[in-house]
Amino acid sequence: MHNFLDFEKPIADLEYKIEKLRHLPSDNELKIAEEVSKLETKIKQQLTIIYQKLSPWQKVQIARHPERPHAQAVINHIISEYLPLAGDRLFSEDPAIVGGIGRFKGRSVIVIGTEKGNTTEERVRHNFGMARPEGYRKARRLMKFADRFKMPILTFIDTAGAYPGIDAEERGQAEAIARSIETCLNVQVPLIATILGEGGSGGAVALAAGNKVLMLEHAIYSVISPEGCASILWRSAEHAKEAANALKITAQNLKKLGVIDDIVKEPLGGAHRDHNRALLAVEEAIDQHLNELIGREGHLLREERRNKYMAIGEAEDAKINT
Repeated sequence: MHNFLDFEKPIADLEYKIEKLRHLPSDNELKIAEEVSKLETKIKQQLTIIYQKLSPWQKVQIARHPERPHAQAVINHIISEYLPLAGDRLFSEDPAIVGGIGRFKGRSVIVIGTEKGNTTEERVRHNFGMARPEGYRKARRLMKFADRFKMPILTFIDTAGAYPGIDAEERGQAEAIARSIETCLNVQVPLIATILGEGGSGGAVALAAGNKVLMLEHAIYSVISPEGCASILWRSAEHAKEAANALKITAQNLKKLGVIDDIVKEPLGGAHRDHNRALLAVEEAIDQHLNELIGREGHLLREERRNKYMAIGEAEDAKINT
């Protein structure tokens, strides 16, 4: 059974009934199979109803679901001959950011991603996907490596934000993030960023300033978390739902605003319910956009990428100023 979210209670009840039926004595297997089939149909209907009218706060919960596929799962699925590369050559290795060289559809690429981990032990080791300065400096090193050898860059983002600890600030967290964004904007190779779950604050932008930015259907992308925003505006994280509505953090809103380029459709009930279908959709979307960028001259890729980010918000500013 799945790890159900609060608003999925009707589905959880139906799943529980199915589990009970499957553990009944098999005196009448045909009748049990029929009941299970009816309940499974009801589950699909309920999922369709619930997921057609998700609120921004519910999408936040889905984006943070512990069973969603993370960066390493995506890399393992779509990248062949993957060779991880470690260290920033300045301080140390940061497991919150994973990356390396491999092949995507036969083409050599550099992949970089924020990794949250799956088990408790993994989450602690990866610091829940919250990178320190050395993580962003490693990412920068890999991007420069890609630029030198003319390899496309694929990044995968799922982080609540950069690590806010004192040690990270002492080692230049803000500078490391800024330099990583600068490198994203300077490389002369295709850069495709995919928001898998949470795209939080500068910790996400550091890897997401790409030629194309893709988002999974139920992912979120924001300058600050709803809880952080609520704590500043209302002095209480209890207003996180209101903040989520105001921040326009969903893929659908961000596509309308021109912040992202494409939405990757998730399986019914979210990517955490069917990893294989979700990862196949990610693979197909990246392949489509990468084919559009391959063959473009490096200086044009860089110019278009810079213009893209300079243009974000211009339309809204014009409306405000008129």
